[in-house]
Amino acid sequence: MSEYSRRVPVVALRGMAVLPGMLIHFDVNRKMSIDAIENAMENDQLVLLLTQRDSDIETPGQDDLFQIGTIAEVKQIIKLPGNVIRVLVSGTERAQLENLIEEQPFLLGEIGLLKDSSEQHISNTEKKAMLRGLKDILEVYFIENTKIGKEVIKQLMKLEDVQELIDQIAINIPLSVEEKQNLIEAVDLIERYQKITVILTEEIDILRIKKDLQNKIKEKVDKNQKEYLLREQLKVIREELGESNTQTDADNYLEAAKALIATDEVKDKIIKEIERFKNLSGNSSESSVARGYIETLLSLPWDKAGVDKTDVKNAEKILNQDHYGLLKVKTRILEFLAVRILTQKGESPILCLVGPPGTGKTSIARSVARALNKEYVRISLGGVRDEAEIRGHRRTYIGALPGRIVSGLKSAGVKNPLMLLDEIDKVSSDYKGDTSAALLEVLDSEQNNKFVDHYIEIPVDLSEVLFIATANSVQSIPRPLLDRMELIEVTSYTENEKQHIAKEHLIAKQLSKNGLNRKQLSISDKALNRIITGYTKEAGVRNLERKIGEICRKAAKEIIMEGSTKININDKNLIKYLGNEKYTFQTANTTDEIGIVRGLAWTSVGGDTLQIEVNVMPGKGKFELTGQLGDVMKESARTGISYIRSVSRDYGIENDYFENHDIHIHIPEGAVPKDGPSAGITMATAMLSAIIERPVRADVAMTGEITLRGRILPIGGLKEKILAAKAAKIKLVLVPKQNKKDIEELSEEILEGITIHFVNTMEEVLQHALAG
Repeated sequence: MSEYSRRVPVVALRGMAVLPGMLIHFDVNRKMSIDAIENAMENDQLVLLLTQRDSDIETPGQDDLFQIGTIAEVKQIIKLPGNVIRVLVSGTERAQLENLIEEQPFLLGEIGLLKDSSEQHISNTEKKAMLRGLKDILEVYFIENTKIGKEVIKQLMKLEDVQELIDQIAINIPLSVEEKQNLIEAVDLIERYQKITVILTEEIDILRIKKDLQNKIKEKVDKNQKEYLLREQLKVIREELGESNTQTDADNYLEAAKALIATDEVKDKIIKEIERFKNLSGNSSESSVARGYIETLLSLPWDKAGVDKTDVKNAEKILNQDHYGLLKVKTRILEFLAVRILTQKGESPILCLVGPPGTGKTSIARSVARALNKEYVRISLGGVRDEAEIRGHRRTYIGALPGRIVSGLKSAGVKNPLMLLDEIDKVSSDYKGDTSAALLEVLDSEQNNKFVDHYIEIPVDLSEVLFIATANSVQSIPRPLLDRMELIEVTSYTENEKQHIAKEHLIAKQLSKNGLNRKQLSISDKALNRIITGYTKEAGVRNLERKIGEICRKAAKEIIMEGSTKININDKNLIKYLGNEKYTFQTANTTDEIGIVRGLAWTSVGGDTLQIEVNVMPGKGKFELTGQLGDVMKESARTGISYIRSVSRDYGIENDYFENHDIHIHIPEGAVPKDGPSAGITMATAMLSAIIERPVRADVAMTGEITLRGRILPIGGLKEKILAAKAAKIKLVLVPKQNKKDIEELSEEILEGITIHFVNTMEEVLQHALAG
């Protein structure tokens, strides 16, 4: 506890701590610290030495310093070049910084000296026990740490005062700054004794572990040295007998290089490497590196190409067999094949299939490879952060390997495979390089005929590789990379398409996977439709396949355990196999309501409907938004209210209405984050409905962005939004007029039963949406 208070200059120490009884030199270069020491020399030569919590802070305050430090007497000052002074101080006693009075031009603190209140309660017998225990630990520590000088050991072992011994141990034994600070803060003798005992015990354990590790390493090195000598002797014996494995390997490589289908330039490079390999010691580390490099070069398909099928009708048949729908993808592949037949070569396109998960992007690539009779290589790019994964490691690194592109060519065995770059939107960058930038050369048809891998070092021709990339979202693909690819959108499947895919592909696949056949298990159309609508909520069919697989597994169990021969799944017994339905679409409201409007949203798993609710109440003009809305939706809401205020006279709204009423917009499912530029007209309609107390038609849904002047801007994801409206039994959908071209691309199956109205201004929206 503090004994008395006084004012003393404070010196902040970086990366060091001074204990009582310590005589130490240290350099000071900060002006505030130099001023503090000079002030101390003009008075009683005493300073308070406090350790900084963070060494990087240049001008520390009270919170940046440990509060307990050491009062030290400045013994000597030596001025050095560069405004640096070397100070000799002697630590005297512990003190606590109670208040930092001044910070400029130097730190001046009000301090209290700390005295040990527990020492008077400790008997001499206890002190002797502590002293002996500490010396016993010290003896073990000195055995393990041979770097401590003999004079220091003698000096410490002669001490008979336990408090002095603890302080001298802390001064003479290498401890970290944190450990020294802990000992400074331990004012009570018992606490200090416990801390120094724990520190010494831990140090003994660390020294023993370190010694064990060093012994093991030494044994390993000795073993390797012995093996090296034996190998050298064996090499000499073999040379005397005329048996040289290196020579045999080099000859084999030379024969393989001559037989290689490659240009003379590539062959000359490989032969030079083989000649160099001949002159290396067979057991050297360089020899094994050269061996791996030569074998990689020989295994690459430099000019070896596969023969593509040129039957367009057969390719179309295979694509239709493997996939239902996906007309854009199939058309583009058939176009590529037709051009190749006419030109005898044709540039291989770089296609990027973009769409939600589970829509069959990866399996399309496999089908294309089968249709064109190409070797298929899949490279997963999800989470790849290192540029060397694409371009390879330089051979100077230990364990160097070629990049994934060259490794894919090597595994394909031909220079014109179909290479799938899966999840290209998931590549990332870190300090090891930009992966997406490394892909630029790979995916540029003007450059990839001479792609250089860091490991191979010889240009590799990628121009004949048919690259197909997949991505879930275009937004996360860097623009330069996106510019080099031809985008093909793989949109969400309709319920009808999912039913066809399930009947023609998924059921047969899962029956085979689970050891069943169609005679043992059948699923009715109604049951299938119920699985699609009630048990899955997705853009693709991945979860649909899982549910069919779940039915198959339970049917297999029933056949084995209960002896069933035929199981028929229909909409009545479906609950037995899949449990209760998990998803229900929020259908259209039955009655027109004030301030409630149905919006349409695009999500990563397809479309969905959002019911926007607005309440108006007496207040002071407060405008509140709830439901985890993102910044874009918040801005849309503010734009909407600004538009309504600008046309308030047209709807008979009083001038002071907005100053006397609060408006609250809420989008249910508050735990789900929502954002996007397509809810502007929905929120504006809901707000105006609540303000003028006119109901909104229950069978209307809308999507579009609003401007301050009431114009309607186009939006994206229309197919998914229309499908969501159809599932919710919406009759009328309001769509921006500029999206008319997108609606025209949709099939009649999607638009059946829905009326589309194209709107250009907010006035048109209100004419269709407001009832009465």
